[in-house]
Amino acid sequence: MQPAAAQERISASGDIPILAWYGIPAGQTSLARYEELKASGITYQFTNFPDAEAMAKALDIARKAGIKMIVACPELKTDTRNTVRRFMHHPAVAGYFLRDEPGKKDFPDLAEWAKKIQSVDKAHFCYLNLLPTYGAGALGTSTYREYVHTFIKTVPLQLLSFDHYPVVGDSLRWDWYDNLEVFSDEARKAGKPFWAFALTVSHGPYPIPTVAELKLQVFSDLAYGAQGIQYFTYWTPTGTQWDFHHGPITPEGKRSEIYDRIRTMNKEIKSLSGVFLGAKVVSVSHTGDSIPYGTKRLTTLPAPIKTLETKGKGAVVSVLKNGQNTFLVVVNRDFRQPMELTIHCDGGVKKVLKDGSLVPANAYLPTLEVDPGDMAVYQWTTP
Repeated sequence: MQPAAAQERISASGDIPILAWYGIPAGQTSLARYEELKASGITYQFTNFPDAEAMAKALDIARKAGIKMIVACPELKTDTRNTVRRFMHHPAVAGYFLRDEPGKKDFPDLAEWAKKIQSVDKAHFCYLNLLPTYGAGALGTSTYREYVHTFIKTVPLQLLSFDHYPVVGDSLRWDWYDNLEVFSDEARKAGKPFWAFALTVSHGPYPIPTVAELKLQVFSDLAYGAQGIQYFTYWTPTGTQWDFHHGPITPEGKRSEIYDRIRTMNKEIKSLSGVFLGAKVVSVSHTGDSIPYGTKRLTTLPAPIKTLETKGKGAVVSVLKNGQNTFLVVVNRDFRQPMELTIHCDGGVKKVLKDGSLVPANAYLPTLEVDPGDMAVYQWTTP
């Protein structure tokens, strides 16, 4: 019997956006730096610029490198309409930054600001990050769901974003998956896409990120329906209360090992854009002896999947619909140990390889090992 060959590949309408949060500082603006950013697989950049002139210079450089930019400079607040008119036709502009991690008391002013920008430019998005569940003291609401729901009702943004850094020491925050549950559900109800984060710089209790930790964060985000991936940070910050270190680019402008780790991560994201970009979440559930707070246990499987069992800490099990394709995504929740996955499925089910190739699932053993933080993806066609 000849080994099965990958004869098909998933098609995509584009690539999942990948954003560098605190990307290249204004003082480091050069074509070489932006080409280095692009070579890592990052396609969007956000940095606060000191003035509109520095912003304009960076936009011109970004256009040459093929990077999209989120406009962030003081004039966007002090002279909103004229600043938007200045930049709105620039081919490197992706959107406009408002602020980071607002509480409920900030929502009315943010709504007014967003509407002012949108009165001039409806083609580009307004952007900010909402707080995570563990920012409870700053929410201004009694529950996290109320916080997200109130923001969506009050501030008319085209896309939603939140940050949550789950790997602390050698364990996961207890509320991370609850955060994903609530945020993805509220975004879905509002009919708006959302972007989510992975932590790429060590500080405080947060360790130097391994490939497995990056994969767990990114693949869990995508399994919950995220339409963009963001890295905090690209350039390692200085002059803060936090002891930031081991970002992809050091304060001195040298690459750390994290640069190569995100480059590896980004290749997989790009190759699998046909799975996740534009996908709609059908269901997300979990396996394991115990499942994370706020989540649902896996009880039913889509018809083409006959059995699914995991050994280890458990998995995220997501069903996504993307055009005529349905995908089953199984993410190993353990970023330290491999997980044994046993799956039996119909003959029409295919396994999606990390380069986007499709191979009949029955070409593989029914029981496979999934690396720490990694995922297995299966596909079938739905009329």
